[in-house]
Amino acid sequence: MNSPSPGLLISTLAMAVLVTASNILVQFPINDFLTWGAFTYPACFLVTDLTTRSLGPERARKVVYVGFACAVLLSVLLATPRIAFASGAAFLTAQLMDVAIFHRLRTAAWWLAPLTSSTVASAVDTAIFFSLAFVGTGLPWMTLALGDYAVKLGIALFMLIPFRALISLLPAREQLLRDTSSQA
Repeated sequence: MNSPSPGLLISTLAMAVLVTASNILVQFPINDFLTWGAFTYPACFLVTDLTTRSLGPERARKVVYVGFACAVLLSVLLATPRIAFASGAAFLTAQLMDVAIFHRLRTAAWWLAPLTSSTVASAVDTAIFFSLAFVGTGLPWMTLALGDYAVKLGIALFMLIPFRALISLLPAREQLLRDTSSQA
């Protein structure tokens, strides 16, 4: 049985930490249209995109599943069950969508796959999360959702910088596959 690669472990740990932190921070509105979680959660898409680019969609989905399980469990303990449920539903849907879109566009211009997948998946994530987490709470959830999404779009653009820098440092998936098959 093969042990998980260091990249897979790092991606999974990063995902669990980012989602848990975001679930805690989303409970603290900055104003009527923004929560602190809007600043941390977009980094999850960076982790997913880098994992998909370097390790492939199958391993990226593993990171999503394990990160999802860890984050939901930690969020039940550190946030609220309602936040944990909403986050889990939104996260799983959006991150799997991100993997699929990114993988489909991976051979296009270097910026197209991460920007498109993050933009579309963030919209889905935001709609699912805010409607499940805050409907009926008295909070202005629609304005919070719109404000968070606007920040997520801005951060998605900014995340192109670390994405570009990091993809040059990560081994390409094709090289990893060649290395693995030559060891067999």
